[in-house]
Amino acid sequence: MRDFALHRPASVSAATAAFAGADGEAAYLAGGHTLIPAMKSRLRMPDALVDLTGLGLSGISRDGDRLWIGATTLHADVATGATAIPGLACLAAGIGDAQVRNRGTLGGSIANNDPAADYPAAALALDAVIETDRGSHKADDFFQGMFTTALAESEIITRVGFTIPQQSSYAKFRHPASRYAMVGVYVARHAADWRVAVTGAGPGVFRWTDAEAALNAGTDTAGLVLAADDLNSDIHASAEYRAHLCGVMLKQALATLA
Repeated sequence: MRDFALHRPASVSAATAAFAGADGEAAYLAGGHTLIPAMKSRLRMPDALVDLTGLGLSGISRDGDRLWIGATTLHADVATGATAIPGLACLAAGIGDAQVRNRGTLGGSIANNDPAADYPAAALALDAVIETDRGSHKADDFFQGMFTTALAESEIITRVGFTIPQQSSYAKFRHPASRYAMVGVYVARHAADWRVAVTGAGPGVFRWTDAEAALNAGTDTAGLVLAADDLNSDIHASAEYRAHLCGVMLKQALATLA
């Protein structure tokens, strides 16, 4: 890891100013669970880090039909504080290990958009709104592929609003070492419809529209098969096995929901 400048601004405007005024490449730092290892291995070599943890962006509150969670809220705090959405709280409780949950942040995970991360599935299934210092993004438009989002250069996530469903549940088959999802399925029953999101299986999080159609129609999902054509295949699992796991995780999520 080479030398870099570290900025600890006290406001969002100061953070964006520090980012824009950096001499060379700048990066925002929240929990750092992706950025710091990348810097250690020299996959990323920013000249300046802008620490977001002192901006007052933590906290959980309910406003009408949405549960709002600040961007720098720790996974551990989501696990204990997101009581209005038990499925989301359980998801947060299953992220990594205790060290990860007490350092990693909701906003950092969503902004990074790792294709095997848990929160993006919850954001899609819970029809979330991602608010930033420049406006807001619907979850359906926010996640654009592997490590790619709708965020513009230097844009900062400030909070995320999850629609409170009638019921929701998340089931994942996790990698035994990293505890990332090899396949994770989040199921949410809303007043008007069902939403189902899949993470870990493909190059990015996506909605499983066939599963949603079956649930909305009230038909059996037991024999539902996800096409393996566009799914990941690597040393951990083939595309066909991940497609099978999607069906298994859907069944488990629905069983927990019931």
